[in-house]
Amino acid sequence: MSVPPAGTALAGGTNGPRALRPLLDTVLDALTTGAEDRAGPLPPGGPDAVTRAVHDACHPLLPEHGTGPHDALRTVVHTLAAGSADPADPHCAAHLHCPPLALATAADLAAGALNPSMDSWDQAPAASALETLTSRALAALVYPRAAAPDALITTGGTESNQLGILLAREAAIANRPAAGPLQIVCGANAHHSLHRSAWLLGLPAPLTLPTPEGILTPDTVHTCLANLTGHTGPVLLAATAGTTDSGAIDPLPALADVAAHHGALFHIDAAYGGPLLFSDTHRTALSGLDRAHTVALDLHKLGWQPVAAGLLAVPDAATLTPLAHQADYLNADDDTEAGLPDLLSRSLRTTRRPDILKIAVTLKALGRRGLGDLIDRTLAAARTLADLIDAHPRYELHSRPTLSTVLFRPTGADNTTLATIRRTLLTDGQAVLGRATTPTGLWLKATLLNPHTQPGDLTTLLKLVEGHIPR
Repeated sequence: MSVPPAGTALAGGTNGPRALRPLLDTVLDALTTGAEDRAGPLPPGGPDAVTRAVHDACHPLLPEHGTGPHDALRTVVHTLAAGSADPADPHCAAHLHCPPLALATAADLAAGALNPSMDSWDQAPAASALETLTSRALAALVYPRAAAPDALITTGGTESNQLGILLAREAAIANRPAAGPLQIVCGANAHHSLHRSAWLLGLPAPLTLPTPEGILTPDTVHTCLANLTGHTGPVLLAATAGTTDSGAIDPLPALADVAAHHGALFHIDAAYGGPLLFSDTHRTALSGLDRAHTVALDLHKLGWQPVAAGLLAVPDAATLTPLAHQADYLNADDDTEAGLPDLLSRSLRTTRRPDILKIAVTLKALGRRGLGDLIDRTLAAARTLADLIDAHPRYELHSRPTLSTVLFRPTGADNTTLATIRRTLLTDGQAVLGRATTPTGLWLKATLLNPHTQPGDLTTLLKLVEGHIPR
C-alpha cells in the first residue's frame, strides 16, 4: 500500500495512530509555546491586537501551495493558544467556561479520530451502545426511583431547555389537542434560552415573574397560576438550579408542589447545578430535582468536559416518543424491526459527534466520588473567596455563594467604574471577570470552575482588582 503524501494521511484504521503521533507532538509543543507567550489568563491588547496577531501569523489561510502539516499546525495552534482565554488560569473566572480535564480531552481525540456519526447504528455501532449505557446511568442519578429513566445528549443547556419545552408542548397537544398553546412561566432569574426557545417554537412569550432575591418564590408562582386569565392551554413551570448570574437554586420541592397543585408541567434547568448530584456533601441542595418532568444538565460547566457535553434527562424513556422521526436511509422501518437501533429519534440533529465518549471515560476513571471531590473543592474555593471579600475593607460581598459564583464590588463603586475596571483587566490581560446586574446594581462576577485553585490565587485576583479602584 502506497504511503499518502504528508498531510493527507487518515486518522482512522491501523495506520492512523502512526500518522497522528508526530502531529500530536507538534500540537502539544505549540500549545506549550502559545501559553508561554500569552503568560496569563488571556492575551493583552484587546480585540484589535488579537485580530492583528492572528492575521499576521496566519495570512494567507488559503495559499496557492500549502506550508505542510507541521508548519501549519505549529503556526495556527500556537497563534490560537497565545490568543485564547485560558479557563485553567485561576484568574480566568468570568463565565461557566470550565477548564477541561486532560483525561476528557484525550478521550475527545479518539472521538475525532474514529469520527462516529451518531445518526445511524451502522456509522456508530459501539458509540451508540456506549451512549445508551452512559446516558441511562446519568439519568438514574437524576431519577433514582424511576423504573426506566433516560437522557438525550445535547450541545448544552440551551438545546436541553429547548427540547424540554418541545416535549412539554407535544405532551400537551397529545393530551388536549384542542387546547390553547403552551404557556411557559419562569422567573426573571431564568436562562435566556427559555425565551429564545419559546420564540423558536412559536409559543407565547414566557410569563416572567420577579425574583428580587434571586430565586423564584412559590407564593409568586401560585398567585400567577391561580390568576391566569384568558389562557385555556397547558402551562410549563420552569425552575432553575444554578442561575447564570449568581448560582442561586430555586426552592425546587415547593415549586414542584405548586406545579402539581395547578396541573402544570415542571422543567428544571440544572445546567449549572446539576453535577452536585455527584457530591455527597452538596447533593441535598438539589432535593426535588426528581419531581421534574424534564431536567437539563451540562457537564461542560461543573463537569470539566470539553464543549459540548449537555443532557436532557427524563424519568421515562417513553417521554421521548414525540421526537420519533423516520428517514429511510438512516432508520428504515424494516431495519428497526430487525433490531438495528434507531438513533435519529434521539436528537433534533442528524450528524452529531460522539460527545458521550469523553463523558464515559471521565465517569469510568473518576467515579461518582472522584467527581464529587472536584465539586467539593470548587465550591470550597468559592466560599474562601467570599471570606476574603467579606474581610476586605475595600470590598462589598453580594451574598454567600450557593455554587461557585461570587458577586462582589469595590465599596461605593458606581456602575461605570465597575465596567471600566472589568474592561481594563481584560485589555491588560490580567484577569477575566464577568458582570451581573441585580436589583442592587452592577456587580463583578467571579465564576470559579478550576478545582485546583488555591487561596493565594484568589488573594492575587482581589489585588489585581484593587489596583484599578479609583483613589
